[in-house]
Amino acid sequence: MGYKAVIAGSSGLVGSELLKLLLEDNHYDEVLILVRKYLPIQHKKLVQLQVDFDALSKHKSVITGHAIFCCLGSTKKKTPDMKVYKKIDHDYPLQLAEIAAKNNVPHYHLISALGANPASSNFYSKMKGETERDIQLAGIRSLHIYQPSLLTGNRSEHRLAETIAAAIMKFINPLLIGGLNKYKSIAAGTVASAMLKQSLNQEEGVFVHPSHHIKQLA
Repeated sequence: MGYKAVIAGSSGLVGSELLKLLLEDNHYDEVLILVRKYLPIQHKKLVQLQVDFDALSKHKSVITGHAIFCCLGSTKKKTPDMKVYKKIDHDYPLQLAEIAAKNNVPHYHLISALGANPASSNFYSKMKGETERDIQLAGIRSLHIYQPSLLTGNRSEHRLAETIAAAIMKFINPLLIGGLNKYKSIAAGTVASAMLKQSLNQEEGVFVHPSHHIKQLA
């Protein structure tokens, strides 16, 4: 028997890349994705579960397996209400981690952000930092936190600002050396590859992977 993986956020930039990799990987024989609406994908290993993320506890009996991958996240433009924004980026990932801990899921992999800091004056960085802090208290045996810089890849939705930023970073990336290396943009597929590989690492503890380290892990 192979492993079972659970993905929350499988339609996003990193989540969609991760889903492709997990479906192709021989270590996993079941991939359960928690979705708000079904994705137009069929695969013998894929199981789709339509959930209300405000009632995740109703699905705790199936949130099991070897690894949970949390790729949930929103933007201010998409979610202008800060309370709803925090619910998506903080509350849902935390609830998922708490369910994982109760079900003895050994691995939890969280997409955070570079600069995450609970003491930050910036709303986004503070929220991401609080999410990291609170999930560490859930009691996951192997917790991996990924802090990518600007993500690049093919998004399902058009984000003009990020498209422009990605184009600019192509010219800036070669200039970011030494301590600035962590600010280089990073491909979503690279983050997904690192997540998959680290989920096969049996070492226990809390591991925080800044952007430049993610590239090395992939």
